[in-house]
Amino acid sequence: MLRWHDENQPVCNGTTQECSCTNRADQVTKTFKVLSAVLSYPTAEMQSAVDEMRAAVTDEALLSENQQLALFQLLDDLAKQDLYELQERFVLLFDRTRSLSLHLFEHVHGESRERGQAMVDLATLYRENGLEISDRELPDYLPMFLEFLSTLPLDEARSMLSQPLHIISVLSTRLKRRKSVYAAPFSALESLALNEPESDAVHAILEEPEDDPNDFEQLDRLWKDSEVVFGPGSGQNDGCTQRTPSSTGVRVAPPTQLNNPDLSGH
Repeated sequence: MLRWHDENQPVCNGTTQECSCTNRADQVTKTFKVLSAVLSYPTAEMQSAVDEMRAAVTDEALLSENQQLALFQLLDDLAKQDLYELQERFVLLFDRTRSLSLHLFEHVHGESRERGQAMVDLATLYRENGLEISDRELPDYLPMFLEFLSTLPLDEARSMLSQPLHIISVLSTRLKRRKSVYAAPFSALESLALNEPESDAVHAILEEPEDDPNDFEQLDRLWKDSEVVFGPGSGQNDGCTQRTPSSTGVRVAPPTQLNNPDLSGH
């Protein structure tokens, strides 16, 4: 998912068990890496790394005992359940349910052109800190963002996490309503952030209707193939195609600053 500028370094796909990158500060906040891993698409490698992830969270002790227990319930679930069923659940929750999308800017920028600039700014921030995103992923993908935070000094990471915290809090609330075990990593992120989320921003997003992934007519109305361009040009290889909403209201937010991307979206 993230890779170093040095072409000799291996590609990091954002999961703790497969990442062999050497951090620029020779120190990684493992809790962020674990949270990145459990919010990624389930794989057999992830299942085999559950004990390692549990030990990392325990050793760092950044989460309270109750938060650890809740997260460990998800880890147990990932380790014991059938992989196909885990993958099906993940896709239903995070890929087919727009209101639970793991792409952060989707919740604040929608399909507006500000989203493209926000993507450019965030990708630039990654590169300026020695990391370069893979062409296969978008920079606002939450597991990727958490992988990036794991490379920063803890205080800096906690401060940056506070910027999109209102989005994370919304996802936490929606998952709790569904009584999903996936609420645990979002609650953990809420506790790790340096500041509290802005209540007005949280309420504004929560007021938007939640979509039903089993309503296929609604799904067809909400999503279509469209190009999102991240480079200065409009052709060649500087864009990528992804699923984006077509008929939802555009939520306009101010453009981010290149040297200090505003992840809050407002």
